[in-house]
Amino acid sequence: MRAAALILLWLGATLALAQAPSDHRHGFDDATRWAGVFDDPKRDGWQKPHEVIEALALPPDAVVADIGAGTGYFSVRLARMLPKGRVLAADVEPQMVRHLAARAKRDELANLQAVQSDLDDARLPEKVDLALFVDVVHHIDGRESYFRRLRSSLKAGGRVAVVDFRPDSEVGPPPRARISPEHVKRQLGAAGFALSAEHDFLPNQYFLIFRAE
Repeated sequence: MRAAALILLWLGATLALAQAPSDHRHGFDDATRWAGVFDDPKRDGWQKPHEVIEALALPPDAVVADIGAGTGYFSVRLARMLPKGRVLAADVEPQMVRHLAARAKRDELANLQAVQSDLDDARLPEKVDLALFVDVVHHIDGRESYFRRLRSSLKAGGRVAVVDFRPDSEVGPPPRARISPEHVKRQLGAAGFALSAEHDFLPNQYFLIFRAE
C-alpha cells in the first residue's frame, strides 16, 4: 500500500508540474519515460479503469474522445473494450501524440487514432458520443468557453465525463491545482450541460457525467 501511495503522489506531482495552467505547457521531453509513471500497473488499484469504462455504459460502436490522453492509459483500454467503436486519443503535446500513434500501431489497435489538440480546442476530427477527461479539467483555462466549443463535437445526446482529484484527497496534485466537483458542475452547467450521473467508487477522485442539453 505504501508503494502504491508513493506512486500516486508522484503521479499527482508530475501532472501538476507538467501541465501547470500557469505556463500552458506540458513538460514532457520523453514520452517513453513518462509512460513508466502514467502506465504503471500499480495505478490500476486506485484508478479502477475497467470499472470507470463500464460505468460509462457505452454502446459497442461508440466513438469516444480521451482528451488529455497522455501516454494512452485510458485510450488503449477503451480501444480494447470497444473493438467495434473508435477512440480519439487527443493531447496538446506533440511528443505524446507521436507516442500515442506509435502505441496504436504497435498494439495493432486500428480503432485508436491520435489527435493533436490545442489548449483551447480539442480539435476532434469527428463527432463523438463521449468526451472523457481524466485528471485534465483542472488544467483547462476558460473552461466554460472550452466546453461550449466542445458541444459542437458531440453527437446528439453526447456526453462528457470528468474524473479528477477531490479537494480533500490526501494524494494527488497540490490543493491549489485542484478544482472542486461543485465548481465543475457550475461551469459545465453554464456551458449548456446537465449532470446525468455521479459515481463515488474511486478512492481519490470524483467521477461526473454530463449530457449536452
